[in-house]
Amino acid sequence: MTSRASAVDTDIFKAYDIRGIYPDQIDERVMREIGRAFIAYLGARRIAVARDMRLSSPALGDAFIAGALEQGADVVDYGLAGTDMMYYAVASERYDGGAQITASHNPKAYNGAKLVRRAAFPLSGEAGISDIRDMVVGSSIPPPQASRGSVDRKDVLDRYVQHVLSFIDPQAIRPIGAVLDAGSGIAGLVGPRLFDRLPAVRTTRLCFEVDGTFPNHEANPLIEENRRDITQQVLAERADIGIAWDGDADRCFFIDGQGGFVPGDFVTALLAEAFLLKHPGATIVYDVRASYAVKDTVARYGGTALMNRVGHAFFKKRMREDNAIFGGEVTGHYYFRDNFYADNGFIPALLILELMSKKGQSLQDLLEPLRQKYFISGEINTRVANMRLVQEKLDDIEARYASGIVYRMDGISVEFPDWHFNVRPSNTEPLLRLNLEAVTQAMMEAHRDEVLAVIRR
Repeated sequence: MTSRASAVDTDIFKAYDIRGIYPDQIDERVMREIGRAFIAYLGARRIAVARDMRLSSPALGDAFIAGALEQGADVVDYGLAGTDMMYYAVASERYDGGAQITASHNPKAYNGAKLVRRAAFPLSGEAGISDIRDMVVGSSIPPPQASRGSVDRKDVLDRYVQHVLSFIDPQAIRPIGAVLDAGSGIAGLVGPRLFDRLPAVRTTRLCFEVDGTFPNHEANPLIEENRRDITQQVLAERADIGIAWDGDADRCFFIDGQGGFVPGDFVTALLAEAFLLKHPGATIVYDVRASYAVKDTVARYGGTALMNRVGHAFFKKRMREDNAIFGGEVTGHYYFRDNFYADNGFIPALLILELMSKKGQSLQDLLEPLRQKYFISGEINTRVANMRLVQEKLDDIEARYASGIVYRMDGISVEFPDWHFNVRPSNTEPLLRLNLEAVTQAMMEAHRDEVLAVIRR
């Protein structure tokens, strides 16, 4: 929807970031106003700004910086960098906030911004993004300051790589054959600096040339088509593992030695194991959609598992409140207490390599006990006619499955002795998302189809 008064498409203001098609929905004029509103909302004096490899990112980054300067803030420009590098810069340098110019995993036509306050805590639709939207759309940004801010330029890459390496013992890494796919994104900038420090990991590097035209495939490994190259290479080389990143490199995804994609639930379970082997009794946070593999693994290693609402703002808040050492979402966002509670796309890769090395097992070996016990549907999306109908469907599901244990932490979750599911609405469109798990493949498929029939009737 476009506001006539300001000619700003309000649809760009999402639940967790700002994102739209360039230049139709978001252009330099809009991004300059977002920069101004960001400073006004935070009352910031000094912020960090970084950008991804998209062709429109330099111009949009300059526009955001111009708006911030106009409001009197000083800006430290980190240039080409990943989102998690920006998080690290904001938290470690104690800036008032930061902005990453990126559209993450979206196709090349998109761009936008991820915004954080002090300590790299994210702005969201519930706190910050809606306020910025209202200022931009309502032309109510406070007047520019009489004294403009100044720009400094820094590079955080070397410090960031050292920080990421601190999560493992590099000497513990045994010889491993790995295929890496940067998707032409920021992982192509970080990956060489990082993996050159791990000589035991023999790497084949795909799409490591940073290129915002994405000449090989989109930088979204959740889509099977975009995993074709890495999967074929893993199989051709008989590699031990494949690791792929999204465009801004704040998420990573894993392929096993047989070319199988590893669900985020199972990655979360393995990362929980890695932490609990080092930190017995630690607290782990996982999301309502996740396989019971997570909580069962945490219990087996003597930790405390806490279920949580989906979304990075909710995860980071809960982890701070409960001093959780690690948190994982099924979509590949992994959060770390000792990374300022922020998500990161390289720490998980290193921890999985270290776990494989310490246990002397392949990724397939680590996953086999999970695959034999937990049968998951993956996330299945269903579009409904309108947002009103979304709530009606949720009420129908709650009534239909009232004989189970029902709770409404995030959408509707229902537990039975041998299966469970979660149905939650999209934050931005009339969609219902189903995640379901059962103790056998046949039972999972039967209950999956049954619940989908309720959603879709």
